[in-house]
Amino acid sequence: MDSFFQNMRQNTDFYPPKDWLKIKTIDMHTGGEPLRVIVDGFPELFGNCVLDYRRYCKDNYDHLRTALMFEPRGHADMYGCVLTPPNDKDGDFGVIFLHNEGYSTMCGHAIIALATLAVQMGWIDVKEGDNSLKIDTPCGRINAFVHVRKAAIRGVRFHCIPSFVVGLDRTVEIENFGKVTYDLAYGGAFYAYVDLVKNNFNFDLSSKSYHKLMSSGMDIKRAIMHQDTEIIHPFEKELSFLYGTIFIGDSIGLTNDSRNVCVFANGEVDRSPTGSGVSGRMAIHRARKEIEIGETMSIESITGSIFKGSVVSEQEYGPYKAVIPQIEGMAYITGMNTFVIDPSDPMKNGFILG
Repeated sequence: MDSFFQNMRQNTDFYPPKDWLKIKTIDMHTGGEPLRVIVDGFPELFGNCVLDYRRYCKDNYDHLRTALMFEPRGHADMYGCVLTPPNDKDGDFGVIFLHNEGYSTMCGHAIIALATLAVQMGWIDVKEGDNSLKIDTPCGRINAFVHVRKAAIRGVRFHCIPSFVVGLDRTVEIENFGKVTYDLAYGGAFYAYVDLVKNNFNFDLSSKSYHKLMSSGMDIKRAIMHQDTEIIHPFEKELSFLYGTIFIGDSIGLTNDSRNVCVFANGEVDRSPTGSGVSGRMAIHRARKEIEIGETMSIESITGSIFKGSVVSEQEYGPYKAVIPQIEGMAYITGMNTFVIDPSDPMKNGFILG
């Protein structure tokens, strides 16, 4: 027994055979929402821009998305990303977002995490004060800012792409709910925003309502997708789909302005307030004249984590009057992984139960 234990203590590194794929990640969270950042081992993607890289990944390596997001390496609510070259020389890097259903067009919690990681890893020359990053996403370029004071990150914010309202106070018939009122807006992705007070639902936005929120959010999403024909991006066809349902209600502790719970992709529940979702909310509040330029709102998530949202400016965006939102939050590293894929493993590409 002693020799076995001694041998075990001295041999803790595993060296996979050469025909096994090895992928390294840095795992993070923003407001409780996970982000698995793939930093090494992912096959090369070909193209001239982030949308090209995303298509190439979807066509050739979607099995790696499922391998890294699904069980046994991930779970139904895992979220990840692949870093790519920027769209042009003015950008710093590009990013493809991954989840249980496929590929997002925008992800605010990932932007906050990646900007944090760029500073912590020394990918940029870090200085005191604001450190700027230009990040190319499928929906466009995002300008992120990491504030450093005394060598520590004190805050992260980003300016989202033009965000706009498609329609306010729309209605849809939902089985078991009846008529549901919602706002349709875009903040890098299209969301249906459903106010709990307006719709008099019999659940709240706490973790005890998790399963009800997930099922109701998907019911609403499917019904709107079947009915609404105006989920059309003014410039890019690939962005023209409803990504999720965002429930809005009072903050639990009443210290923040409100609470967001976003149900997106194939029933994922965002643990953060949802950066792109808060961006769309800024457009809604501006359209309703409920927020002034420069005014800040604090929006909490199902975990109680907080994003601060504000409107930086307004601009015309195709047929829409859009706003440029600013979203603020914090992200943290949770660990480093080296995943291996055994070609003989019958579950090498992952699975999800349910």
